[in-house]
Amino acid sequence: MCGIFSIFSRNGEPIPTQILHGSKHSLRELAYRQSGKQRHRGPDSTGVHVIPSEGVAMVHERLRIVGVEMGDQPFVSEDGNLILVANGEIYNYLELSAEIAKKRGSYNPKSDCHVLLELYEDYGKDLLQYITGMFAFALYDRTTKEVLIARDPFGIIPMYVGEDAAGNLWVASEMKCLVDCCSKVETFTPGEARFGKVGDLKTCWQFQQSWIKEVPTQACDLALLRANLESAVRSHLQCDVHLGALLSGGVDSSLIASIATKIMRERDPNFRLKTFSVGLKDAPDFQAARSVAKYIDSDHKEIIFGIDEALDGIRDIVYHLETYDVTTVRCSLPMLLLARYIKSTGIKMILSGEGADEIFGGYLYFHKAPGYEDFHEELVKRVRQLHLSDCLRANKVAMAKGVELRVPFLDTGFVNHVMQIRPEDKIPGPLNKFGGEQQTRLEKYILRAAFADNYLPDEVLWRQKEQFSDGVGYDWIDSIRRVATSHFSDEEFAGAALRFPFNTPTTKEAFYYRCIFAEQFPGESAARTVVRWVPRLDWGCPEDPSGRAQAVHQFKSSLKNSI
Repeated sequence: MCGIFSIFSRNGEPIPTQILHGSKHSLRELAYRQSGKQRHRGPDSTGVHVIPSEGVAMVHERLRIVGVEMGDQPFVSEDGNLILVANGEIYNYLELSAEIAKKRGSYNPKSDCHVLLELYEDYGKDLLQYITGMFAFALYDRTTKEVLIARDPFGIIPMYVGEDAAGNLWVASEMKCLVDCCSKVETFTPGEARFGKVGDLKTCWQFQQSWIKEVPTQACDLALLRANLESAVRSHLQCDVHLGALLSGGVDSSLIASIATKIMRERDPNFRLKTFSVGLKDAPDFQAARSVAKYIDSDHKEIIFGIDEALDGIRDIVYHLETYDVTTVRCSLPMLLLARYIKSTGIKMILSGEGADEIFGGYLYFHKAPGYEDFHEELVKRVRQLHLSDCLRANKVAMAKGVELRVPFLDTGFVNHVMQIRPEDKIPGPLNKFGGEQQTRLEKYILRAAFADNYLPDEVLWRQKEQFSDGVGYDWIDSIRRVATSHFSDEEFAGAALRFPFNTPTTKEAFYYRCIFAEQFPGESAARTVVRWVPRLDWGCPEDPSGRAQAVHQFKSSLKNSI
């Protein structure tokens, strides 16, 4: 995983010297400087490719994970006509490489993303039909002066596009590279590709599945569900560096760690996965994480943080996240401390459990869903907004410290399988199929039931959902809310709507984050890239996103036989 940056001239002609912060910059200097704002994403190398006569500059900030020795970018085709900068992982690159070798006689990819060049030569803009993974990339074709820009189906990898006063196209992994040069900035839509000449790019691919528009009717097959998740985890273990896993003690991260351990021990029976937890002293998550670590025999480390230590980073975390969403900020501060520690150990890739709550209906407010159709539609909305919350947090916080985070639950094939399962098998509530002693189905019941045989201790497998910002310690939410609120008087907060008519903050905490964001990312264009994460108020849920605010929340872990 890396950082990408590009500038493409609107008319394919040279871009004049630019004045930025009082200094003159050539195109190369400008591109290198602006990409430098995201250099934390690629601490291993920076590659720059500039075509001054065509007004093109492409920069790649690399974190070496796959193809460590040969995979530095930008990639240039053998004839020099194609230039590519790509961020992410193409999980089916080995299969694609074999197919390419059959056609060409031989082929050795420099890294997983290198196959994109050959696929473009063979299929043009239709290459998106052949790849699976998490990705964001920009490709320039010198023969036609056309650009292809694409992002993975769920927005695991961030990407923004901007337009400057001259109409030139800017592309970057992080918005901070664009805001002081572009009058227009937008989040690039996940599951989409655009192709054409600058100023006339048209959508050439969109991720489409029946579950997006239709309520599915497929019954759950627990064995198939288990096999599909194991396959997803297996594909996400491809790397040439040391790996680890986040272990919050919740069922999602715990299952990923357990499955990964079983797979790695197929190769090495003595393998011990390095796992990591973070929290305040005596955090609810720690006991559960210890139980899992002992069960799977992982090499486990707990990172205990102090409240003041985390609060010191509020301004930093808003800058790295590029959002003012309350939920995301709350969750990200402890995670930033954890990512810093993981980086210090030499680990460059970690597995995590993001995405399970969105596809299985794991948030506690889903207990309020009024019916099957409403439940499924809310799942679809959450999946389609992952890039604005959980994926944004997971990627940007880890990459702020130069660590790649992979999310097997969001493997495209696995998401499609789970989202095709009928909502009556997933919705929390009375059991209607699987039987058992429970009178009420726990959230994510089918996921837990699929892995009930020797994957996790029961007290974790059947533990109630804790949102990360709660699980690290209940005092954390109370403290960050109190500190943020203390910055404003009632009179100052009364002017929130006048100062921020779009996405007006409804609490002093939200107002505090919004003020910091506005200082770091000025302009309405940047503010409109943010969507607030809130439960369904029309279902009778409280606005506060904390899981503790939901009536169904229990302070003690839930066991299977006590639901």
